[in-house]
Amino acid sequence: MRLTQTLKGFSMAISDWPVNERPREKLLNHGASSLSDAELLAIFLRVGIRGKTALDLARDLINHYGTLKSLLMSSEDDFCTFPGMGPAKYVQLQASLEMSKRYFHNEMCESDIINSPEASKQFLRSALAGKQYEVFACLYLDTQHKILGFEELFRGTLDSASVYPREVVQSVLKKGAAAVILCHNHPSGSTTASHADIQLTERLKKALELIDVRVLDHMIVADHKVMSFAEQGLLN
Repeated sequence: MRLTQTLKGFSMAISDWPVNERPREKLLNHGASSLSDAELLAIFLRVGIRGKTALDLARDLINHYGTLKSLLMSSEDDFCTFPGMGPAKYVQLQASLEMSKRYFHNEMCESDIINSPEASKQFLRSALAGKQYEVFACLYLDTQHKILGFEELFRGTLDSASVYPREVVQSVLKKGAAAVILCHNHPSGSTTASHADIQLTERLKKALELIDVRVLDHMIVADHKVMSFAEQGLLN
């Protein structure tokens, strides 16, 4: 009983754990996919705080935010209020997230052909999910639907009056695209297309038809959900 009381609240250093239980060694021996969210986060954190290992701290963070995604999407002010976290860790976390996004985008642009709504959704979800402001963007495709590029064209409060067809047409011509997938996000979390969204799509579709460029779809990204105009029968 005395020994238990003495050890109560004591946190053994990860370096003293059995080798096969240490997150870093597990990753090296079995691959990153074998690790839990908390173990991956512990490797990122590197060190814990007084009385807690990096893994203890990682578990506390995930319990606090509910999911790893919510942690990654947290604001700097919110993140920095957590014990042991600060601006430096927040910057590192955001840099890691951005590198992952860019890796995925590079992979898609170099090798993949967009041949289904699901492939489009996956690409656009990674590009726009989590943004706290509205963005209108274009995914440019060639005649074989290979990605030529992705570009954010407008930011701010988006409606049919703030997205200019002329600028969209100029961007499409500059890229030499044969087809495009239009997209924008709803920071509110709703994927429902507004009347303004539908009107805007029609205006852009007509403008691009004049230069023989097809609008394959218009997608709305909200949180990690994506709505396809084509799938909903809104792209006439």
